[in-house]
Amino acid sequence: MSGPRLPPPLARLTARPLSRYVLTPALPWDVQRRRLDRFLGSSPLPRGTTVEPVTLCGIPAEVVTARGARPGVTVLHFHGGGYCVGSSRMVRTWAAHLSRLARCRVVLPDYRLSPEHPHPAALDDARAVLTGLLPGAEQAPVVVSGDSAGGGLALALLQARRNAGQSLPAGAMLASPWLDLTADRRAVPGLVRRDTVLTPAWLAACAAAYAGAADRADPAISPLLAGPPGLAGLPPLLIQAGSDDLLAPDARRLAAEASAAGLDVTYTRWPGLGHDFVLQPGLLAAADSALAQAAWFTARVTAGMAVSYGGD
Repeated sequence: MSGPRLPPPLARLTARPLSRYVLTPALPWDVQRRRLDRFLGSSPLPRGTTVEPVTLCGIPAEVVTARGARPGVTVLHFHGGGYCVGSSRMVRTWAAHLSRLARCRVVLPDYRLSPEHPHPAALDDARAVLTGLLPGAEQAPVVVSGDSAGGGLALALLQARRNAGQSLPAGAMLASPWLDLTADRRAVPGLVRRDTVLTPAWLAACAAAYAGAADRADPAISPLLAGPPGLAGLPPLLIQAGSDDLLAPDARRLAAEASAAGLDVTYTRWPGLGHDFVLQPGLLAAADSALAQAAWFTARVTAGMAVSYGGD
């Protein structure tokens, strides 16, 4: 990842159009989806990257593999977008850089979106894909990952499998995770001013669309509300966030409660960075650092595990 890096203040300015012209409740969901794909889906991939469309247990997905990646370790990443917008396309670049650095393959499911498909559709799709990747009762070299709403989906998925007595992945990586859909995001005015991507109004619209008639306080929707007892028994966690992220309180609280529950947890907070900054490797030095940490974590939690792809 050579080349110039943007200073954080300039990166914040380049992200501002997202909240003004894309992620706004004034626009229909389908318009937001098209604009977001155009805004985030045009970054070039590292040379030698392959993107293979697949279907896993009935769920469309992409498998991103960089040149030199070894068969065996899989990162299953759920994209963000408030459960209402977004697609695998928006995280391809991040996935390609992770695949190159960690020498793994990265699976990007296109789970169903709200409001057309409210909860539990996304969680059902996530469970189906992970079931296809975990071949039986033994742990496999699979790391679950997610950014923003995808981080919340990843944590809810772990809790659902743990509650059902099913096998768990080797670890989970959560970047700028949205974990509490009941929280009033206007409660911290400083974060509202500093976050150039998210707004309380947009998050509220997404929460209403995703929860539908269900209770937003249900831990399957807001996994942070399960508290420390609801985290017990989960695999190692890597939590990454920026200090200027409107969702930063979720990451901080999860780190504290995971530690209280006795989990193996690594929590890193980057000062002056906003929501989902990790998705800009090659442009932000901090994103390069976060990517290196994700590759380190993937290697650590899968070290010594059997290397074979399963389920697809």
